[in-house]
Amino acid sequence: MPLFSRRRRLPAAERARLDLLPGDSVLASTELVDGQWVVASRRALHVLGAAEVARSPWCDVDGGTLDPTTRTLTVRWVWGSTSRLVFPEEPGARTFSQAFRERVQQSVVHVVTAVVPDGRRVKVALRRDEDGELFTQVIPDGAVDLTDPAVTTAVDAAEAEIRDAVGLPR
Repeated sequence: MPLFSRRRRLPAAERARLDLLPGDSVLASTELVDGQWVVASRRALHVLGAAEVARSPWCDVDGGTLDPTTRTLTVRWVWGSTSRLVFPEEPGARTFSQAFRERVQQSVVHVVTAVVPDGRRVKVALRRDEDGELFTQVIPDGAVDLTDPAVTTAVDAAEAEIRDAVGLPR
């Protein structure tokens, strides 16, 4: 089978469903095994279902892992859940995952990991939102209680460190 035999461009009808903001553009798109389309634009990840379009700014994505055997991209969200995108072919999976990785990395400016008293980790990241504005984001590992005073102290110290590292006020 030729390399691009099953690969299709984003159909005009699907493209019209995207909520592309001014300055945004499609970087990569592919159809998933379930018939949905997934689109990486400069500003957001879009999943076009039969009835609705899920649009998520890249700063909502913590990361992702591509399993080349199953062609499944597991998306890790900053709030702790995951989503699975299953591609029907390897070229589409590889091309899309490269754009996915680049966009997530582009949104991350600096990361500090704080170890809290029970040994778990909390990632504090300085990220860019879709308008390019910087903000800090706290991403706990597992069921870390962010209201625990000892955890709050560790997270505050990590946030101060990250803001100092890039010259932002505390």
